[in-house]
Amino acid sequence: MGKSETAIFTNMCMIENEKGQILVQNRQNPNWPGITFPGGHIEKRESFHDAVVREVEEETGLHIKNPVLCGTKQFQTDQDERYVVLFYKTATFSGELTSSDEGEVFWIEKDELPDYTLANDFLEMYRVFVDEKISEFYYEQHGEEVNAILL
Repeated sequence: MGKSETAIFTNMCMIENEKGQILVQNRQNPNWPGITFPGGHIEKRESFHDAVVREVEEETGLHIKNPVLCGTKQFQTDQDERYVVLFYKTATFSGELTSSDEGEVFWIEKDELPDYTLANDFLEMYRVFVDEKISEFYYEQHGEEVNAILL
């Protein structure tokens, strides 16, 4: 068995403002619709840091600074690729909030998050962003059964 595999790298960033609110995006993508954090694909030869800064700016109009890696999510795709989402967070940003084709972006109180229609498994993913004892969200597969695991 080879040690290398095909992988897809993406990112997501939780941005917190001075009022303690978080920025969410109401994704319009039919493959994963609902409330989530902004982010997207990391391009070939692009640093993880630069990719999250670029994706956030494209989707929100905000230029983030000092994004800190706080966890990961990973799963195998139907094509047996490893799909990796790098979770970042920051409270340092500038610019004017602007929605994109990806979906409307807006600030909410953290405790209001469960009141929204969330993207699949997003509430579990959110725990990785806010609980320092959790660093990974992983989908473990046994035959046809898939379990979400927080590590």
